[in-house]
Amino acid sequence: MVSTETPICNFDTPAIDFNLKGVDGKMHSLDSCKGEKGLLIMFICNHCPYVKAIMDRIVRDTTELKLIGLNTVAIMSNNPAEYEADSFENMQKISTEMNFSFPYLIDETQAIAKAYGAVCTPDFFGYNADLTLQYRGRLDASRKESAATDVKRDLFEAMKQVAETGKGPLEQTSSMGCSIKWV
Repeated sequence: MVSTETPICNFDTPAIDFNLKGVDGKMHSLDSCKGEKGLLIMFICNHCPYVKAIMDRIVRDTTELKLIGLNTVAIMSNNPAEYEADSFENMQKISTEMNFSFPYLIDETQAIAKAYGAVCTPDFFGYNADLTLQYRGRLDASRKESAATDVKRDLFEAMKQVAETGKGPLEQTSSMGCSIKWV
């Protein structure tokens, strides 16, 4: 496992279209996933300790964001041959166990992760209603272990600002996680 930090936000970069299979067996695109006020695209996986440490917070925050018009989609781009925990079947299992309120998609060719410039899990890309990038930061101060329950909710607060103003905060702290497992 190699720890990696995300680059800073490249504001106003347009979201890239995708057409990926979800754990529900359906195909999902950028257009089918976006919300009225924007879209949060998360690159996550099942085995990463950084993702495991915040999974309950991801579910909480994405559920609350949906209430204000921001949809979420999660994309798993790791090579499942390297980590069985990241198999499609295990993606389905995690999605059900954690009660995901968002599509969980597999990027089998890793083309979407490469197109977005995703580098680690978790890697968050927050887009406004025009689908231009406004946030590329962390969920909160958690790392391999969950931070205290009263820490600042960086991602939630930033995406709430995006929903209200169309713009993300200028100050953003990089997300940290396990490097994506490339083929």
